Amino acid sequence: MPAPHLEWLDELGLGGLPRRQLSGGYRNAAWSLGDRFVLKVGGRPAVEAALARLLPGIAPEVIAVTNGASVSTFVPGVSAEVLLSRLGPADARELGVAAGRTLARIGEIHFTGPGWFLDHELRLGGMPGDLAVFVAACLARLHPGWRLTEAEVRGLLVRARERAPLVPDGEARLVHSDFNPKNLLAARTGDGWRVTVLDWEFAHSGSPLTDLGNVLRFGDTPFTDGVVEGFGPRPEGWREAARALDLFALADFLTRPPQEPLASRLLGVIRTAAATPGPARRSSGDRSGRG
Repeated sequence: MPAPHLEWLDELGLGGLPRRQLSGGYRNAAWSLGDRFVLKVGGRPAVEAALARLLPGIAPEVIAVTNGASVSTFVPGVSAEVLLSRLGPADARELGVAAGRTLARIGEIHFTGPGWFLDHELRLGGMPGDLAVFVAACLARLHPGWRLTEAEVRGLLVRARERAPLVPDGEARLVHSDFNPKNLLAARTGDGWRVTVLDWEFAHSGSPLTDLGNVLRFGDTPFTDGVVEGFGPRPEGWREAARALDLFALADFLTRPPQEPLASRLLGVIRTAAATPGPARRSSGDRSGRG
């Protein structure tokens, strides 16, 4: 743990608590402080603290923030990623339903317009606009570690142009933007699962279908089926729109060095997207809002 953060914990009166580094984050580091608090280093602490105040019972309460770090309350539970490696299909779907209901509650928070949260006041800044322009800009900065072929690069550019019209326009609701089992903490309660959502550093104002696109990125499973069910009503063509929105995130990944174990899974998704011809077609299930 960096010395400045140790000094900050001493100032907060938490320096004497036993510390244990927690697993799960690809970008940030976190430590439990006894059984009451968690120190997170990285992310956007001020923004995450502001969002936590909007999301009691969904995001851990943040009790202190400094430059580059935060202390939040400790929430008992197990990573959904770990749980899903142990649960059978029925229990995985039940957990997914709880996660989907939580995701729907997140999307009930509205803002004045779409945008990236700039500070603790959640003022809004610009976000990527046209999907095709954004993907082309990312591919111009493609990290060589991804080893995409020229044909795959061309395929991604074509997919971005095809799917750009599917991106919802003007929605301004809270989006977590990294909603997946790694960032979900789950615990059984008397009436089902309680789901706590961690790591809000990529949150912004936009379309909640962004989060469904993230959930569905690696294919349909009992868990993802449950998320879709728990999320509730969805607009016509929601699945295609969600996949189009997820291209923003996939393209952004390509500008950074690949990190395992996530990189191998992402590469398969990216190559599949590049090779899939034509815009996604709407199915009868999507037209009914139940696809």
